[in-house]
Amino acid sequence: MSRFRFPSIPAGVLAAALLASACAPIEHRAGNLPDQDQLSQIQPGVSAKEDVVKILGTPSTVGTFDSDAWYYVSRYTETTAFLSPDLVDQQVTIVTFDKDGKVEKIKRLGMEDGQEIQMVARTTPTVGNELGAVEQILGNLGRFGTGGGL
Repeated sequence: MSRFRFPSIPAGVLAAALLASACAPIEHRAGNLPDQDQLSQIQPGVSAKEDVVKILGTPSTVGTFDSDAWYYVSRYTETTAFLSPDLVDQQVTIVTFDKDGKVEKIKRLGMEDGQEIQMVARTTPTVGNELGAVEQILGNLGRFGTGGGL
């Protein structure tokens, strides 16, 4: 009875191949990116909100202060090993409507239109006393009922 034998592969080559495959980036696409054919079906001044929903689907988000602005957002990221995801591409299509609910204009924004926003590291002061550990414990005495609970 003959036995099948695997060709001998040096352990270093095998380890390097496994390491290289583990470092391959994982691609992730999210959102709704309308294509040009879909956008060409929408006629400013003619198409209504219902028409846009039928053609493009529901928007990713609606304007916070202006519900007549619909945003279709698409993102493409790559994640390598345990690192944070890197944004590779982002496209935003904005459809704005007039007061009658008809499409006013369609605008497309890409990565080059984005802006970095710096977060502020300040804290907001609050009014009142800072209670110590003993004050917190004594302040809670008598606040809890005797009903079954913890």
